[in-house]
Amino acid sequence: MHNNSIVLGSTGLIGKHLLTYLGEKDLNVIAITRRSIKDIPKNASPMIIDFDEFLDQGHLPDCEHIYICLGTTIKKAGSQESFKKVDLDYCLGFAKKARESGASAISVVTSVGANANSKNFYLKTKGKLENEIKAMGFDSVNIFQPGLLLGNRDEIRPLEFLGQYGSFLLNMFLFGSLKKYRSIQASKVANAMANSTKNNGINYFSYEDFI
Repeated sequence: MHNNSIVLGSTGLIGKHLLTYLGEKDLNVIAITRRSIKDIPKNASPMIIDFDEFLDQGHLPDCEHIYICLGTTIKKAGSQESFKKVDLDYCLGFAKKARESGASAISVVTSVGANANSKNFYLKTKGKLENEIKAMGFDSVNIFQPGLLLGNRDEIRPLEFLGQYGSFLLNMFLFGSLKKYRSIQASKVANAMANSTKNNGINYFSYEDFI
């Protein structure tokens, strides 16, 4: 029985909450990370690696479910190509490694508006990620499409900091089909991810599923 759950992006805004929620369950959690993690839950084990080296020649432990919360911004990455490496290439690379190690379920964070045909590079990249993961043969594919994420990051993103205040006002004007664009606490997305383990097939989650 492969009872390990793997979290990629475990030090990020969603990932750190996800570790906590999975830690409350009777699961063995492996946190893939490039640096040490503070206050890691008791049943979680850090796996500190160099991503490029690992994807070239490494193997993940036997696992049942991989959670992909890895992501950056084009500004932080420095270029569209560097952004794509993190948000598409790394995510797909680890998804393939997990599949090879027996994973039957995958949960991945993309974005509201993700579309492989979008003219927006960010949304196009997220859409490509969704399409390629859906084609990998997992029994359960859970795709989480949040709007602007609210919460305290380790690094300061000034525009997001301002956006978090403005988003409270904006949310009040987003109704009906626009509700999915509302900002959401990262902890709520993580909670939905931690409780999505039984869904077979391809499942999409957006704002209504997080509240």
